[in-house]
Amino acid sequence: MSNTDKNSNPSHSGVRTETFACVWCGLTVAAAAPDGRRRNHCPSCLHSRHVHDHVEDGPSECQARMAPISIAVLRNGDWKVIHRCTRCDELTANRVHGDDNQLILMRLAVRPLAQPPFPLEVFGDL
Repeated sequence: MSNTDKNSNPSHSGVRTETFACVWCGLTVAAAAPDGRRRNHCPSCLHSRHVHDHVEDGPSECQARMAPISIAVLRNGDWKVIHRCTRCDELTANRVHGDDNQLILMRLAVRPLAQPPFPLEVFGDL
């Protein structure tokens, strides 16, 4: 998630809420999701920033945009957004949160069925 664009905004109660600006759509996003877990992508467009290097297990120097490319469903039924870095092609899987854009999630989920790597006409011959 875009942790390099962190801001601290005071709320009415005096508690500071960490936010970041989305690298794709520019939305100001709270770093905490509604369930209290740390958010790692924009809930509106699902894009992220490459801040963690999963190969070397530390901070990434890349800092490029991570584009949502697919959905993975875990054995327990939880969904994860699969992101690909637009600069170095690293892949990550990030937890879906309750306020994530449902239309984009469904578009990602059905893309393999809508655009298969083979002609659908072959099913007529079976």
